[in-house]
Formats: sequence, C-alpha cells, structure tokens
Amino acid sequence: MAFDSLTDKLQNVFRNLRGKGRLSEADVKAALREVKLALLEADVNFKVVKDFVKAVQERAVGQDVMNSLTPGQMVIKIVNEEMVKLMGSETTEITLRPATEITVILMCGLQGAGKTTATAKLAGTFKKKGRKPLLVACDIYRPAAIQQLQINGEKQGVPVFTMGDNHKPVNIAKAAMEHAKTNGNNIVIIDTAGRLHIDEGMMEELIEIRQNIEVDQSILVVDAMTGQDAVNVAQTFNEKIDIDGVILTKLDGDTRGGSALSIRAVTGRPILYIGTGEKLTDLEQFYPDRMASRILGMGDILTLIDKAQAEIDEEKALELEKKIRKAEFNFDDFLDQMQQVKKMGGLTSILSMLPGVGLPKDIDIPDDATKGVEAIIYSMTKEERQNPNLLNPSRKKRIAKGAGVDIGEVNRLVKQFEQSRKMMKQMSGMMGGKKKGKFKMPFGF
Repeated sequence: MAFDSLTDKLQNVFRNLRGKGRLSEADVKAALREVKLALLEADVNFKVVKDFVKAVQERAVGQDVMNSLTPGQMVIKIVNEEMVKLMGSETTEITLRPATEITVILMCGLQGAGKTTATAKLAGTFKKKGRKPLLVACDIYRPAAIQQLQINGEKQGVPVFTMGDNHKPVNIAKAAMEHAKTNGNNIVIIDTAGRLHIDEGMMEELIEIRQNIEVDQSILVVDAMTGQDAVNVAQTFNEKIDIDGVILTKLDGDTRGGSALSIRAVTGRPILYIGTGEKLTDLEQFYPDRMASRILGMGDILTLIDKAQAEIDEEKALELEKKIRKAEFNFDDFLDQMQQVKKMGGLTSILSMLPGVGLPKDIDIPDDATKGVEAIIYSMTKEERQNPNLLNPSRKKRIAKGAGVDIGEVNRLVKQFEQSRKMMKQMSGMMGGKKKGKFKMPFGF
C-alpha cells in the first residue's frame, strides 16, 4: 500500500524520540536528518523536503519544546502540523454552480493515468450528491476509450454523450452542452484525450475546448505511481492551461507516495480526490489532515467512519443489533456482514485505517480471502443458515462436499461462528445502557 515504507521509517524515528526523556538540539537535528532521507526516498520533491525540514526544525528547536514534559511527542505534533500545511491545510471541494445551472468540468492528463475511469468515478460521486451529470466522450484517438466511458457510465447510471471518433473534440463538446440543456443535466464532465507525453497537439485541443465552451473547472488526473514525474506533469499542465486541481490515482498501489506530499507545494493547486482502487466507488475526497495521519502511522478513523456511513445500511444494522441481543444472529447475518466489509474496501483497507494496527508490508488480505467461507455458507440450506443448531455431522459432511472443502474447514467456521455469537451477545449486554443510533462497525470480524 502507498506510504508503507515511508510510514515505517518515520515511525522508527519517532520511536527513538519518544524513548528519550529530554531532547537536545542535536537529537532533533539527527531525527530530522532521518526524516529528510525518508521523504527523499519516498520521491518527495527535493525543494519541498528542504523547506519542510527547515520549518519543522525552526519550531522544534525552541525552549517550549525542549523543556516540555514530552518533548518527543511535541516534535511529532509539529511534524504532523507541518505535513498538513504542506498538503494544503484545508480540504478543497470542486466548485459547482447552483443546480439550476450547468457546471462544466474538463478532465485532462496523460495516457495511462486512469483518467477515463476517474472521470466516471467523479460522475458517480456527483450523482450520489443529487446532481445530474453527463459524461462526454472527447477522446477520439485511443482505441476503445469511448466504449470504456460508455461501460463505466452505464455502471454508474450516468448517461454518456458521444458522436463517435469522426468529429473534432471541440464540436463534440459544443453538441454535448446543447444535449445537457435539453435533457436537464447540470454537470457536464468532458473526458479528453491523453498522450504518452505532453505535446503541443494535446494542449491546443484543450485550449480550443476552453475557448469555445465556458469551462468552470479544469482537473488534472495524475498517476501516483510515477512519483516525482507526477509532480512534473502537474506543474507543466498548470503552466499551460491553468488547472484548478488534481485527482491522484493508484494511491493503493506499490507507490512511494511522494507526489501527494509535493503537488500542492510545487503547483499551488490542491489535490481534490484520490483513487484508492480499481472499483468505480474507490474515489475518496482528499483530506490533508487525514492523509498526514495515515503517513505518520496514526490511522484514519474519520475516513473509515465515512466509508461505513456510506455503505452500511442503518436499518440492517439496527435489526442486526436486536438479533444479537436476543442471540438470534445466524449465518445469513454473518454473510451479510462479510458483504458490508467488502463494500468498505475489504479487510486490508479497514485495518490500514485503524491506529495501532500495523499490518506488515508484505501482508495483504486479498478480496477473495472470504470466498471459501462464502462457499461453505452458500452450501447450507436456508434452514441451516437461519438455525445453525441444525448442523450435525452428516449435514456438515454434505456442506463440505458442496463447497469443495475439507470437513475440518466447516467445523472451524462453525466453531468460530459460535464463539463470535457468544462474544457479541456479551458485548451487547455490556453496552446495553448506551445510546442507540451511533456508528457501528460491521459484526462478524
């Protein structure tokens, strides 16, 4: 996952700082040298690193810090605050016109950055907020680009305007505006062509669209996995067409993550969203403070809560709570909870956001890790799922055969299920006096 290496190195530095009762100026400078090396290895822009370390040092080498009861913690607090400042301090929303008017968003970027997918993800995000987006296929050069946008648009339930690949992008964009006016769309998102590298043809095409249509927001999509190159691309696009913000994709991959720390400082333009996976729902609003928390290994509970509130059905959660209190939790409920966890990005994603849960870099819980469990539950009859007490040895043998697993796996699942049910009943009893309606994590894990 992104930032793993950087997080590990920073945590080692902070561990050494916490271990010291008092800090000297030399201690702080030595720690910041390690921080500097870690940031450079993460592909953070050199000038950005230099300015960052200088800002931290100026604040950390002071009497208030040195003479405090927890100087190590004070230094960590300063690093966190400066990192938030580096990435923009405040969350930046895409500026939209009132719903009675049409907001035009121009998407641009290099080929391979995930621009077309990010465009569809963005449309889905606006649709959830009650807007009526229209996707416009202006990439007439890349084979299957139009079809890709149509497929993703259909999955998001968002219409796609296309005139094929025999018209100029500027004419397609003009026609799309008329279509939006006629059909009541209040956001038009134009997917433009990317190139393997920045060239005059691409820039002229973008400028021509902007000259003929009133574009409200020009958003650049960059690939986080390209590291420092992502920052260079952002800087060039900003100089050429004056971008309003950036969507950083593939932040879930094996990337050093330096671009997330550099883009705002180098271009002066904010990161608006981050792509955290291949699914069309894997687009997160960018929060500088939450990202700093993740990088420093402090978790990201707020984003986890946002994901849960977006994906977990509140009525189901309340119904499940009643079942647990009455010890009526069954395999259907267990299966439903597994689906809820998947919707939230899977176990690896959830655990990575919990403070203090340091997953080793080489451990990743794959999306299909629960398939064996699902196969066992689906091999049960409806009655068996609803009443686990029916599961005698002969039924377990049949279930194992149906799921294609050893009977030992069925026995293990049943045992784990029973233990979970007992534990949850005890927990619900202990929490009986607390108010209902608060956020709950999915049960069963």
